[in-house]
Amino acid sequence: MDPHGNGFDAYAPREVPARVREFCIAKASLPLLSLAMLGLLAGAFIGLGALMYTLVMSDASLGFAMQRLLGGLAFSLGLVLVTVAGAELFTGNNLLVMAWADGWIGTRQVLRNWTVVCATNFVGAVALAVVVWLSGHAEMNGGAVGASAVRIAVAKANLGPVEAFFRGMLCNVLVCIAAWMALAGRSVTDKVVAIVFPITAFVAAGFEHSIANMYLMPLGMLLGAPIGVLDMLLNLAPVVAGNLVGGSVLVALVYHVIYVRPARRAPSQAAPGAPTSTDATLR
Repeated sequence: MDPHGNGFDAYAPREVPARVREFCIAKASLPLLSLAMLGLLAGAFIGLGALMYTLVMSDASLGFAMQRLLGGLAFSLGLVLVTVAGAELFTGNNLLVMAWADGWIGTRQVLRNWTVVCATNFVGAVALAVVVWLSGHAEMNGGAVGASAVRIAVAKANLGPVEAFFRGMLCNVLVCIAAWMALAGRSVTDKVVAIVFPITAFVAAGFEHSIANMYLMPLGMLLGAPIGVLDMLLNLAPVVAGNLVGGSVLVALVYHVIYVRPARRAPSQAAPGAPTSTDATLR
């Protein structure tokens, strides 16, 4: 029987913000080396999800809808690895804004986390792209995997900045909702189920994830895609901005207004003290 009386073995929605707050505080307090290493892992993990997505997209026998859905399901591997194995992912860390808005962490801590994590996510994703290129993985399916990677990279380079921004925004709404729901779970199974559906949805819908693009575009360039570093940066700038707005504003701040502000005003609320957490892996 669930001790919280929810009728199921999960935290109630009203309980999740406190868990998010504690995880955010722990993330903001991570030592630099740990933060950087976990950021490298997350970049590689998301790259592995993108690798699986590319593999599915190389199968021309699949219909459009099936290809998109199976590709999204395959990409979910990346977020599952980040969540279960533990890593620091820039898009998920946009939830730090909830703890910032409530005064539990400072602006400098948020910017430090985002800067280090985004940079190391990039390094991890590009490093995986180089290793995959050297492995000859692109030759699978008679070279169709490599051709698919090139098509994906070119399509991203040709995406307009306005479209890239809003696709990035919509993407990170779903990514941060997935991270939020994963914190409601009490088991690995709970977390995986919470992650898979939102992540499959954003990939199937063609939304833009900045860290996935940090793998997909360099891999495409290594395989001969007619794009350059500037094309990649022109894609990443609006996508990163859209990811920030989607995760920080449309998820973290919205839930702050719904759950945290009313709780702060409740007369029965105890005076806040610095919470502690030994788990620094909010996904």
